Amino acid sequence: MAQSKKIFLVRHGETEFNRLGIVQGSGVDKELNELGRKQAEQFFSAYSSENFDHVYISALQRTRQSVQGFLDLGLPYTVVPELNEISWGVFEGKEQVDAERLEYWRVVNAWKRGDYSARIEKGESASEMQARQMKIIERVFKNEAENTILVCMHGRAMKSMLCTLLNQPLSTMETFEHSNLGLYLLEYTNGKFHVLKRNDRSHFEAGT
Repeated sequence: MAQSKKIFLVRHGETEFNRLGIVQGSGVDKELNELGRKQAEQFFSAYSSENFDHVYISALQRTRQSVQGFLDLGLPYTVVPELNEISWGVFEGKEQVDAERLEYWRVVNAWKRGDYSARIEKGESASEMQARQMKIIERVFKNEAENTILVCMHGRAMKSMLCTLLNQPLSTMETFEHSNLGLYLLEYTNGKFHVLKRNDRSHFEAGT
């Protein structure tokens, strides 16, 4: 019988820089704000009964804080730097004004056209981000010893990861909407990934 496993893939909860529209990327390591901590509590309340075999987080504290409730249960976890957010280079730590927005969309539109080498100055390209993510696919997402895993990462990095897992080109990244602690539930069976839930936020409604 073919192995089937479930991957609970979430973006981290809100930080104050998220609220203020300040770019974080991989170079800014902000903690969750009050709303982000509440989002983490609501997600934990909804999924604490899941029998997760392992939890994977990036090397940035906002992912650890988002799933801290599960770690407090004593679940095994691993810090995986390859799950870090894309580097936004000179944009990091800055609020996006009109000039930055224009440059951001220039790069994103280049990715849409298939130019994955485009980047923000001193930042990371889409192809570089995907290359580092490819290094962990077998170890994290296809690990046969783990049937149910929780992975917490970042918005743009998650778009790239979903393209890779679903065998879609990076030009389709913008089709994957994300929100703070929104859930993508994936099933891996017969050698393929399937999306069961897309950016699901019903755990927030249950917690109100």
